[in-house]
Amino acid sequence: MSPAVTCANEYPHPVMPIPGGPEVTVLVPALNEEHTISEVIDRVLKLPLKVEVIVIDDGSTDRTTEILATYADRVRVLRNEKPSGKGNAIRQALPFATGATVIVQDADLEYSPEEIPNLIRPILEGRANVVYGTRFSNGLPKGMAIPNKVVNVLLALSVRILFFQHLSDEATCYKAFRTDVIRKMNLTCRRFEFCPEVTAKSIRLGEKILELPISYVPRSKDAGKKIRWTDAPDAFWTLFKHRFSRF
Repeated sequence: MSPAVTCANEYPHPVMPIPGGPEVTVLVPALNEEHTISEVIDRVLKLPLKVEVIVIDDGSTDRTTEILATYADRVRVLRNEKPSGKGNAIRQALPFATGATVIVQDADLEYSPEEIPNLIRPILEGRANVVYGTRFSNGLPKGMAIPNKVVNVLLALSVRILFFQHLSDEATCYKAFRTDVIRKMNLTCRRFEFCPEVTAKSIRLGEKILELPISYVPRSKDAGKKIRWTDAPDAFWTLFKHRFSRF
């Protein structure tokens, strides 16, 4: 049996943003994304929502930093001189989030920002506290490397075995949270283990993760994709570790 975690996971009422405050804080970790960062930010800012955007420039050495400077009046930019990892960047940004909900948006365009409103709606309406966008509602997407497909299937199976909750897409980038829920997690991730850590801790907090279908356009290694199937051991270990850890 895992150690008990005291929590209150029932929210029978809608999430009410601070009057005039954002409905969602979009966290955008970015490392050398000069070719896509402008389009990502522009599309997020055009969403039919009250949006707060926090970009974490995680040690970029290309023109990403220069491009982000042109958005200084519209988004908050946090800057690391050296790469610190996706998980660390997200943890760095969370204390600045003022939105009723939080979602992570990768700085490439594998995921479409226009799907964010649909993902946070169940949280704003009080129907869920954690929502994942699943890439696999219609099977494994074309263009995804076979090792990545295998790892994703095994991660979903691991969640079912360890936590007794069915997920089709544990490793999706699109993970939306009620802000006070993700803050309860006391995250420790530094790199890509952000995903399994929040999955494990969401379930440990008593949350039923709601999955909604999303579109997905895989990016290749040559196009700048940073996560590798070789990151899988850390993901499996993180799921196992947080099945039994205290937080």
